[in-house]
Amino acid sequence: MKILFVCTGNTCRSPMAEALVKYKIPEAEVQSAGVYAGAGERANVNAVEVLKQREITLHHNSQPVTESLLHWADVVLTMTTQHKQSLIMSFPGFQEKYFTLKEYVSESDKKIWNELKQAYADYEEKRSLFIQKNQHKLDNIRLDKELRDFLAKDLEHIRSLEAMLINYDISDPFGGSVEVYQKTLNEMEEYIDLLKKKMT
Repeated sequence: MKILFVCTGNTCRSPMAEALVKYKIPEAEVQSAGVYAGAGERANVNAVEVLKQREITLHHNSQPVTESLLHWADVVLTMTTQHKQSLIMSFPGFQEKYFTLKEYVSESDKKIWNELKQAYADYEEKRSLFIQKNQHKLDNIRLDKELRDFLAKDLEHIRSLEAMLINYDISDPFGGSVEVYQKTLNEMEEYIDLLKKKMT
């Protein structure tokens, strides 16, 4: 099983998740990346410290999400719903691999996510068809306004589905104290243990 963990900058949550999996599920192949990560940044010192307290060593250099990483992964586990949505928008070809960590191990609202994926796809299709049909007839301001009106119901439907999703986010410790990182690590460990159970 090849697992890719994804967070924002790939210096806090996803490297911590990667280190926990290497420690607890050594048979899994695991990497981490960030939706807005630079390349080659070290992990946050507090992330390194809280793992060290568990006798887990973290040697890490950040990397951005790329198509080749997404091809490599069997499953892509994000730290938040927002990260997952960013991936759906930026790399729509890999949607079937995307889950938040919490969602993947609890699986309680797959139905809503499937409806959401369909709603995003329908929205994009209607949007591009409307633009193709009307871009030469209307100036940009009119086009924007009519497009908004045309898609208002679809957007409302998407928002209502998003509101029904359970909060699947792992708390962001960025800028917090060692205690804050400890809390995030404890939260994450609970779900990594469930992941281990699911894989065995």
